[in-house]
Amino acid sequence: MALDAGFIGRTYPPTAVYEVGREKIREFADAIGDPNPVYRDPAVAQDLGHRDVLAPPTFPIAITWPAATVIIEDPDLGLDFSRVLHGEQRFVYTRPIYADDQLTATVIIEDISERMGQGFLSTRTDLNTVDGELVVSGFSKLVVVGAGTGAGAGNGTGAGEGEQA
Repeated sequence: MALDAGFIGRTYPPTAVYEVGREKIREFADAIGDPNPVYRDPAVAQDLGHRDVLAPPTFPIAITWPAATVIIEDPDLGLDFSRVLHGEQRFVYTRPIYADDQLTATVIIEDISERMGQGFLSTRTDLNTVDGELVVSGFSKLVVVGAGTGAGAGNGTGAGEGEQA
């Protein structure tokens, strides 16, 4: 099934609140192998002008990726997750994420396109405080192998035109 380009601009409802805690930040820093004390020690963070420990720059993926399941679970979009490759990811911050932040994630489909029979799905996930302050936006591009937007989409087998699967 091809991706439905009519979904461009669709905004999904915000997620439940994600409570950022010191332990979650420390565990994430451990998982990525970053020993920086600003992610672990409140005194170090405060000495550097922060209100509490701050999260590593890639920490938002722990919130944005689970939030993106709304896209995967949306049957009308036409996304076959078994064909998805994660092509690109970046974050744009308005301020750091701190322990004690309470964040919600809102997923927006920014673009759906096709090139060479592959579907491309670009999303933005905004992380806002419960007070509505934008903290970070995550931009993701998914490649849907062999599933375009309908015009010139693959044949669903992975084989090219005239080839057998």
